[in-house]
Amino acid sequence: VIESLRPEKQSETSIHQYLVDEPTLSWSPPSTRASEVVCSTNVSHYELQVEIGRGFDNLTSVHLARHTPTGTLVTIKITNLENCNEERLKALQKAVILSHFFRHPNITNYWTVFTVGSWLWVISPFMAYGSASQLLRTYFPEGMSETLIRNILFGAVRGLNYLHQNGCIHRSIKASHILISGDGLVTLSGLSHLHSLVKHGQRHRAVYDFPQFSTSVQPWLSPELLRQDLHGYNVKSDIYSVGITACELANGQVPFQDMHRTQMLLQKLKGPPYSPLDISIFPQSESRMRSSRSGIDSGIGESVLVSSGTHTVNSDRLHTPSSKTFSPAFFSLVQLCLQQDPEKRPSASSLLSHVFFKQMKEESQDSILSLLPPAYNKPSISLPPVLPWTEPEYDFPDEKDSYWEF
Repeated sequence: VIESLRPEKQSETSIHQYLVDEPTLSWSPPSTRASEVVCSTNVSHYELQVEIGRGFDNLTSVHLARHTPTGTLVTIKITNLENCNEERLKALQKAVILSHFFRHPNITNYWTVFTVGSWLWVISPFMAYGSASQLLRTYFPEGMSETLIRNILFGAVRGLNYLHQNGCIHRSIKASHILISGDGLVTLSGLSHLHSLVKHGQRHRAVYDFPQFSTSVQPWLSPELLRQDLHGYNVKSDIYSVGITACELANGQVPFQDMHRTQMLLQKLKGPPYSPLDISIFPQSESRMRSSRSGIDSGIGESVLVSSGTHTVNSDRLHTPSSKTFSPAFFSLVQLCLQQDPEKRPSASSLLSHVFFKQMKEESQDSILSLLPPAYNKPSISLPPVLPWTEPEYDFPDEKDSYWEF
């Protein structure tokens, strides 16, 4: 049984009931251009090519697929709803509904959503460069250049600012939730973790909803989210996660990754703010990511798949200075984001005006492509098309091995 979940198939009453407490959400009709190309809910119109990642606490498989009527490459997220508890089902429902009401170039868009039996299919544009985490793993195991970090963070913070202006907290800002398209567009994903500050027509200053965060996301969480006390948290908790993500991009490692939650909280509360190069907060094991820079054996073919033309590559491409030199502006941005007191952290809007991003006005979107390897026009791994759709009979990898999340 295939059931479409596109907005036009839903009753106006159900949407109104959902949004009655969300008056600040921006809404516009779905695009009449690209979204018309891939809006089919017919399973036979999609050929699954290869699994390119996992997400939603390992409950969702992410596939590269081809829309056969048009030949368009798309991303398909497939989730078995029978494996989701009530909290996760509500999170999926929220992400699906909000995706049709948020309209911003730096927020990941869903083209169409439908169910096949107990399986939820979400069709999205294919992001040729995958996630920033995938790029770290494959091409920048010791961290990215400051120029590339600036381009990636700027797009992510723009998307975050849009969410904050609409009264929403993302709650899962990290490199694996920052996606890059073949033409260099940076988008923010991970909407299933989102929470609204607006209730009963009023915008609250703080929320006290503390979901059961998986251990995999805890290193990016703010002290107030980890504390889970009566003070609650607000949009400034996302700003802290931006600071952790900046350190992640600069070092190729996730701060606090090997720490127990209690020790992690104590470290984050201890202060002063950490710097991007503070070795005390990074894993010191010999298992640091050291994937091949060639991409041949590193898995880059599983995510960097779309040819994006020829670009002039400058000296920063695929290079992080061994001396780990970063500008005072970058250190300033990180320290502002990692302030222990949420009130001392800047808003997303003011962060966009930080001196670290001042060069973005002078750089074109092509600049990020000059800092990245070329993308390819076909997957390096090919799987037989799944026609018709059949339930998978293979074991999924552990969540820790996932570098492309949505």
